[in-house]
Amino acid sequence: MKNRKLLLLFSFLLVFALALAACTGAAEEPVAEEPVAEEPVAEEPVAEEPVAEEPVAEEPMEEEAPAEEEAPAEEEMMFEPMSVAAENCDYGGKISSIEAVDEHTVVFNLCKPDPAFLAKVAFTPFGIQPAEWIAETGGTGELLEKPIGTGPYMLESWTRGDSIVYKRFDEYWGEPAIEETAVLRWAAEGASRLLELQAGTADMITNISPSDYAAVEADTNLQLLQVANPNIFYLAMTNTFEPFNNLQVRQAVAMGIDRQRIVDNFYPEGSEVASHFTPCSIPNGCAGEAWYEFDAEAARAMLAEAGYPDGFETTIYYRNVFRGYLPEPALVAVELQAQLQDNLGITANVEEMESGTFIAESSAGNLNGFYLLGWGADYPHVTNFLDYHFGAGNPQFGDPHPEIYEALLEASSIGDVDTAAPLYEQANNAIRELVPMVPIAHGASAHAALASTEGAYVPPFGATEFARLSTGKGTLVFVQNAEPISLYCADETDGESLRPCQQVVETLLFYRTDSGDTVPGLATECTANDDSTVWTCTLRQGVLFHDGSTLDANDVVASWAAGIDAANPYHVGNTGVFEYYSYLWDGLMNAPAEE
Repeated sequence: MKNRKLLLLFSFLLVFALALAACTGAAEEPVAEEPVAEEPVAEEPVAEEPVAEEPVAEEPMEEEAPAEEEAPAEEEMMFEPMSVAAENCDYGGKISSIEAVDEHTVVFNLCKPDPAFLAKVAFTPFGIQPAEWIAETGGTGELLEKPIGTGPYMLESWTRGDSIVYKRFDEYWGEPAIEETAVLRWAAEGASRLLELQAGTADMITNISPSDYAAVEADTNLQLLQVANPNIFYLAMTNTFEPFNNLQVRQAVAMGIDRQRIVDNFYPEGSEVASHFTPCSIPNGCAGEAWYEFDAEAARAMLAEAGYPDGFETTIYYRNVFRGYLPEPALVAVELQAQLQDNLGITANVEEMESGTFIAESSAGNLNGFYLLGWGADYPHVTNFLDYHFGAGNPQFGDPHPEIYEALLEASSIGDVDTAAPLYEQANNAIRELVPMVPIAHGASAHAALASTEGAYVPPFGATEFARLSTGKGTLVFVQNAEPISLYCADETDGESLRPCQQVVETLLFYRTDSGDTVPGLATECTANDDSTVWTCTLRQGVLFHDGSTLDANDVVASWAAGIDAANPYHVGNTGVFEYYSYLWDGLMNAPAEE
């Protein structure tokens, strides 16, 4: 409107000026100096064309700006994919190679199908850490105590002998942790853990003593949480030491232990004597003949036939860690000591060992005597029980038995349960015949929590995720049975280490909280080719590690390579054994030749 008025004024003045010029001829200078006469003409282009044309003139600079925005695409072109591979499949393992195809795609090439592949990759020891952190630590040292993961909690501190403190990771890709802080503590005795819960200094605890079940159920301030994890407690022997290299000695022990007495006196309701090493809830776990019945007279006769009519002297080793498969281990050790003496004339000294040393020595087959150990299922497949313990590369019970591991090796590549059944029957019967250990019990167990702890649960596979629990106090305190051995769980096997690891480090897939079924984790999917020898995993994009770096396929390859590749410079860890990588994948690739 204002411009239109100016234009009318301009027209009037122009007509007046022309008329005046015609009359006098001397008034042209005011017209030339009149700024109003030029202003509309200048303003029209400024309002329209110059503004529109200005970007056109600067178009080359506009092209440079998008070039900077497309830097991620340029970085993607610069991505140098990593891989790890065996020379060939003759080494006997399941994995041929693991390759980063691009930033968000990892391919696992298998030497043979593995029906439990998805369940295995969801297991905590196969968690992912930054490739740079693994390299910086050399695969050991700080890596053992300061894991860097992608989980809802990040590690703040580990005070040895006291506690581990976690802080919520605000950049977590999934559902954030409910409480700002989580604290993990430990106490060896079930009574000590329960006292903490009753006093309100703990929000959830593991493994209630069988004698305390009734007290927890009667207390309205507490909640009892049954554990549905399949497990086995066994009495082990190492056949590279005398007299356990004598089959008849091992068979005599198998018949001379009153396993029912142990279950009746030391286990809670719902526990059962083991008919097989693997619980019957696992498909093919109980294929084959049941274990020996207790017969002390026949056991003594066989021991005498083996050359030990008066028994022998030995040691019973154990670690004082309460587990679902072995409540009150010290009491059970003494009970076995008494039974060996009374039923077989075997004199056994009882020796408690530090947990980490015990696991390392028993796993290496270095314990000369009996030892008490067990297993809780990591994933719902018979390979988790049998392949781990009786595979060709496991020295735990001494020299492995081909009568067992050859059948297991063949069965492990068969997906159909019924087709695999005859092979598992063969393996279970060989275990019964050769007696590398005596399966004693499948234990029932329970955890407990304050009634005010919302969302408290115990999954059948894996550990309780602290991030899901709500106390309304800003802090969650969880008390378990023992201190972790280390927090680099690629090279650990005990549950006391796996639980704290799982809060920080995540895997490609996760287990459902109510079953062993897998769901997307760091990978949105893992799909197989027609014969299940090639698995392609697509990574979730935009996932951050606790150090601020972004997850990519090289992190997956580096994490797996440190565990599966014996020639990798970062294959160091805590013990250097990497048992889960070795036993669950039928061996480490590129291992040095045995002398």
